[in-house]
Amino acid sequence: MSTTAKPNHIGRKISRIRELRDMKQEALALALGTNQQAISIMENSETIEEEKLIEVAKALGVSVEAIKNFSEEGVINYFNTFNEAVTSSNFGHNNTCNFNPLDKVVELYERLVQAEKDKVAYLEKLMNK
Repeated sequence: MSTTAKPNHIGRKISRIRELRDMKQEALALALGTNQQAISIMENSETIEEEKLIEVAKALGVSVEAIKNFSEEGVINYFNTFNEAVTSSNFGHNNTCNFNPLDKVVELYERLVQAEKDKVAYLEKLMNK
């Protein structure tokens, strides 16, 4: 039985971090001054030059170490811990609204209606000239 470790596929890690940051390949390509095809090739590469990795990390808003040490298990553990902390402590806040959300919707609607009335009045004024 083989005990070889799973390869440290940097390209896949970059791809997952990019996806978690809700970033498309095109956006990363734009940030790096390249094209989407180059990003696709990079994400399929097992290794990446250190200089390129530094640029990618900066574009993704993470450290090079975060890319190198990225693991799915770590992300899951982080979010599970985060959610447990929110549930248990609630950050010391009582999450109740101190305003009626429906009132805010009505207020917004009234402002939109007034803006439309102002436009109509302005257009009528222009037409009467």
